[in-house]
Amino acid sequence: MSLRDHLLARIASDGPMSLADFMAEALLHPTMGYYTTRDPLGAAGDFTTAPEISQMFGELLGLCLAQAWLDQGAPTPFTLAEPGPGRGTLMADALRATRTVPGFHAAMRVHLIEASPALRARQIAALDGIGITHHDRIETLPEAPLFLVANEFFDALPIRQYQRTATGWAERLIGARNGALALGLGADAEQPALAHRMADTRPGDIVEHCPGAAPAAQEIGRRIAQHGGAALIVDYGDWRSLGDTLQALRGHERVDPLDAPGTADLTAHVDFEVLAQASAPAAHTRLTPQGVFLERLGITQRAQSLAKGLTGAALETHVAAHRRLTHPEEMGSLFKVLGLYPAGSTPPPGLEP
Repeated sequence: MSLRDHLLARIASDGPMSLADFMAEALLHPTMGYYTTRDPLGAAGDFTTAPEISQMFGELLGLCLAQAWLDQGAPTPFTLAEPGPGRGTLMADALRATRTVPGFHAAMRVHLIEASPALRARQIAALDGIGITHHDRIETLPEAPLFLVANEFFDALPIRQYQRTATGWAERLIGARNGALALGLGADAEQPALAHRMADTRPGDIVEHCPGAAPAAQEIGRRIAQHGGAALIVDYGDWRSLGDTLQALRGHERVDPLDAPGTADLTAHVDFEVLAQASAPAAHTRLTPQGVFLERLGITQRAQSLAKGLTGAALETHVAAHRRLTHPEEMGSLFKVLGLYPAGSTPPPGLEP
């Protein structure tokens, strides 16, 4: 039985399902889910993240967290964490760049939040020689100073979609039509979680709600406010969600999200306003374009240093990677950075209060 057949059988038995339930099954079904059955990254996979584009990304984010650690008095020990760490590339680059920061490696305890067995294995290999602890959930991280980087983590959390009606909201649900998965609308109802969106939407508008986003941000913010630390949240999205942003990628090409579930990556734009509000009492920085953030951290100088000695195709690839990470027409504007830090402390480098 394919995952599509499994979902159709579930719908026949229980009725239409939310997009959140569909995404959870498509991504994390124990035997047929996208993340549980494959390594999705790189040229041979379905998408490429910033750490896979260039070592500069992980290096600069690692040094940013290390400086935040120094600014807060170098607490010992501390938790260095990453939810959704992919192949472990970002963390490996961050640790290589921070080897010369006095005391940083001796004080750190590396914790990774990862649901995929295939990716856990890749992370262990990438971080060979580093003692790491894996978690299924952010909630089980230690109660200690927390320095965390979340790159393209929140965009993969399951979402629900609601369409504005004349009097409230109708949820977009997945049912069956002519033997295939199909989107439809549920009953018109009030949605307390979207009460604040009645003022800036019109009938017909679609708003997305990510049930897991606020609790995750709340856990991160609580630890930082209580114990100290900093978080760098890097993802695509904006301050407030509007419209249908659900997308599926297979072989680096966009495909229908309902086509062959379990064989494509599913993501949606991140509503950073929700993350910032949920992280209180931790303070949050202004939402900053990724390109601006990386330039403030010195990516151009680092790129120039790495370019020395490169020629031909290697140099062209390196220049293209710098452009892809920073240029407004590439990832530079689409991706944003939100920083979390203790109220009254210095924000992480590259970000403003």
